[in-house]
Amino acid sequence: MSLSVEQVKDVLSKIEDPALLLTDLIKHRLIGNVDVSGSKVKIEVIYPTDAYLKPERDELCDRITKALTAEGAKKVKFDTRVETAFMPPTSGQVLLPGVKNIIAVAAGKGGVGKSTVATNIALALRDFGAKVGILDADVFGPSLPTMLGEPEKPPGTASGDKIVPAIHHGIKVISVGFFTDPKEAVVWRGPMVHKLLQQFLGDVLWGDLDYLICDLPPGTGDVQLSLSQLIPITGAVMVTTPQEVSIVDVVKGISMFKKVEIPLIGVVENMSYYECSKCGDHDEIFSHGGGKRLAEEIGVQFLGELPLDARIRFGGDTGVPIIASAPESDFADRFRHIASKAALEIAGRVLSQPKRSKRLSIIS
Repeated sequence: MSLSVEQVKDVLSKIEDPALLLTDLIKHRLIGNVDVSGSKVKIEVIYPTDAYLKPERDELCDRITKALTAEGAKKVKFDTRVETAFMPPTSGQVLLPGVKNIIAVAAGKGGVGKSTVATNIALALRDFGAKVGILDADVFGPSLPTMLGEPEKPPGTASGDKIVPAIHHGIKVISVGFFTDPKEAVVWRGPMVHKLLQQFLGDVLWGDLDYLICDLPPGTGDVQLSLSQLIPITGAVMVTTPQEVSIVDVVKGISMFKKVEIPLIGVVENMSYYECSKCGDHDEIFSHGGGKRLAEEIGVQFLGELPLDARIRFGGDTGVPIIASAPESDFADRFRHIASKAALEIAGRVLSQPKRSKRLSIIS
């Protein structure tokens, strides 16, 4: 039995993607070239993020094979590639022309492990194969230089007064902590902070990145407002601990993001519980489940929960985050799961929107 290209595409339009949960692979731009020769079919599958993991990739190809075999195909072959999905900005100055997706990692209050989450999400995306950078936007309390340890390559300068970011664990990093005395407080007014962020965005040679992770300061202040004005933030990941006092502050942060029209990607609950490494006793020190309930109430993804564990803390204090120090551990798996869900959420939203052909720059 011979098949036509139109018949194959009709079959593909009825298949649901197992990772993105989007039906119609053609409409959502997950299929490239389709070649048909009699009962032999060759299909190009386009994964919209490196965080689309192997089990789901195998499941997608299996669904396609079964559906086409039922229509008479005798042999189905696949070509696959990753093409990171992103939505070009509609207007305004493009300070980061080579950066596809900008993920803000935020918290309503300090001390909830926001920088730990930001760092390990970045490293997880790197491990998946993505090109990643981190912008430490916590101007008054930069912690990434400590959490990432000694760089493989320190920050520098290039011709034209451009800044070359540092390289830590294979990712590009910039932080005010590289340029200030760690013993001295940064005492700046809002306009100075805005100018610094402009420089970190426009004067840093970020190059081509699939994801730029922005580690924001806690709360709702000048940095958040400046970034929302300067760059098209793809979405925000909110980090909270389970107790009510943290949830209340997260709600305020979510309200701020709505006002500046930054979509929320999802919620991470950190310090969700403590499990004794010796006896296995499970203790919910800060209550449990507050982050998941909040995500359900506001209608966004609950990206995952993380335990309170000395090994995660130790990794940050020594400059070797848990993803790098113990990549086979359950903790590393949890961070990879969170990073994958966040990247897939972004890809799903992008592919559900009409395609825009190119980035637009400001017209002078």
